[in-house]
Amino acid sequence: MTDARPPLPQPRFLPMSRAEMEALGWDELDVLLVSGDAYVDHPSFGAALLGRWLTAHGFRTGIAAQPPWEGPDAPGGLARMGRPRLFAGVAAGALDSMLAHYTAFRKKRSDDAYTPGGRAGARPNRACIVYAGLVQRAFPGLPVVLGGIEASLRRAAHYDFWSDSLRRSILFDAKASAILYGMAEHAILALARELDALAAAGLSADRAALRRRLPALLARIPGAVFACGRAELPGLLPSAAETVELPSFEAIQADPKRLIEATLLLERQVHQDRAFALQPSGDRLAVMTPPGQGLDGQELDALYALPFARAAHPSHAEPVPAAAMMQGSLTAHRGCAGGCSFCTLALHQGRRIRSRSRASLLAEAEAVARSRGFSGSISDVGGPSANMWNARCAAEPARCKRASCLTPRICPHFVTDQPGFVQLLRDVAAVPGVRHVRVASGWRMDLALQDRAACGAMVREFTGGQAKVAPEHMSARVLALMRKPGFSVFEEFLALFGRESARAGKEQYVVPYLMSAFPGCTDQDMRDLASWLQARGWKPGQTQCFIPLPGTAAAAMYAAGADLAGNPLPVARTDAERLRQHAVLAPPARPGRSRPGRKR
Repeated sequence: MTDARPPLPQPRFLPMSRAEMEALGWDELDVLLVSGDAYVDHPSFGAALLGRWLTAHGFRTGIAAQPPWEGPDAPGGLARMGRPRLFAGVAAGALDSMLAHYTAFRKKRSDDAYTPGGRAGARPNRACIVYAGLVQRAFPGLPVVLGGIEASLRRAAHYDFWSDSLRRSILFDAKASAILYGMAEHAILALARELDALAAAGLSADRAALRRRLPALLARIPGAVFACGRAELPGLLPSAAETVELPSFEAIQADPKRLIEATLLLERQVHQDRAFALQPSGDRLAVMTPPGQGLDGQELDALYALPFARAAHPSHAEPVPAAAMMQGSLTAHRGCAGGCSFCTLALHQGRRIRSRSRASLLAEAEAVARSRGFSGSISDVGGPSANMWNARCAAEPARCKRASCLTPRICPHFVTDQPGFVQLLRDVAAVPGVRHVRVASGWRMDLALQDRAACGAMVREFTGGQAKVAPEHMSARVLALMRKPGFSVFEEFLALFGRESARAGKEQYVVPYLMSAFPGCTDQDMRDLASWLQARGWKPGQTQCFIPLPGTAAAAMYAAGADLAGNPLPVARTDAERLRQHAVLAPPARPGRSRPGRKR
């Protein structure tokens, strides 16, 4: 389908009210985006990113940020801009709403970095479900499409830590029309164009007919999830479509080990980009189309060149803490080749690295340097792992059976450009108005050690006193379950970091991220790690108790009490067991206190 709509002028902020719409000359929206975060017009925030993308392709897009959930017509409610012409997109925000609200010990958090004033409680629990219900009440018959991290990782049957139960696909619980999973720019634009074509043909007014047409329409869109009956399926999929059937919701309820099987099949579908994944739930199927390719480098450059205000919407009376954190941050690439079993990044963004060009990043650095209130410091140039910029797979990804490009050892087909990344940092540092460039994203240590000259330059020139790395543990057994490199990699990195810091005449520190209570981890494993730290006089400040995030392999291991091959594992399951392990490294914290920054 061709893009017949001319781009719209980009306003300073996308509208959040009827008055802002009218100021733009818009009598209605094409698309309404509902978000559990405040609206910060910065490319690190999903609603801003997708809203700008849609507007650049000719679709009038408005944002309902953290709408009240008492009802759609409440003051500030999502109905205030009127019924959108095509559909509403719903996302919980940058974090799963349950993770945003509760600690690893299910205590309520007292702050939220994505809310004005940092206050907790501005979004509901299970925000996608609640917001979808609000849209359906406000605009009966309007297609409601879920997206973002919460919906993406809950698109299939999943273990939910906060209720300690198996839950079916969020598509069914939200009664939504579809999910667009992963990084959804291509999918959301394809959906807008398809629905726009139906509207132009006069076929969207009959709501029942539109509902019947949606599955066939969605089956053509990579990265979509929709529901249908099994008898309907043959008429929806292409004749040569490859399919993989996941264990049903009911089968996993009967045998939790089957969640491991389902999770590994879904991982493979994401990484190989080919098959339709099917999962029965009752008499319905959740149909997951292949994930598609994501934006390529040129498309990323075009997206990040859009005129983001890099500020919170003026309707927010108090500062949004995350906005200050991201102000001087540049996203260099998407995707993560690591495939850590507890991490959501590769599942959501894909394992294939897609990088922006040097010219694009320098142009953004120049824009940041000109922005009001810029401190002179670029706080980060990175992504899921800083030193994966311009990395690529030299093999055919569709034939790869690995869960990680980096473990148990780095794949010989995974090619990096770490000297090029160092030169990029130097070029950013040379931008007028920029005084310092730092790399705040976590470094992948095993990659850094492949090119010690480049790693040394990063330590000497672009470390602001601290380097964040993630050894996670020291037990070889636990690290293998995590899909992390052996502990000797961390020890080698420490030695190199110390030498290069001394060479630069700097007193600098490594900040290691460590984890307690991972499936397979015992109390003795934690004591061994504590002994290693104590012998070196370290008091770790970045210790996190494992949280089984929906959709991850580690969550499946936790729920099943087994490793990925089905062998029994010790699991610290009760709060008492988890607290006991955690307290070996970290003293008890004040209940509910959290700080933004690390996301799993």
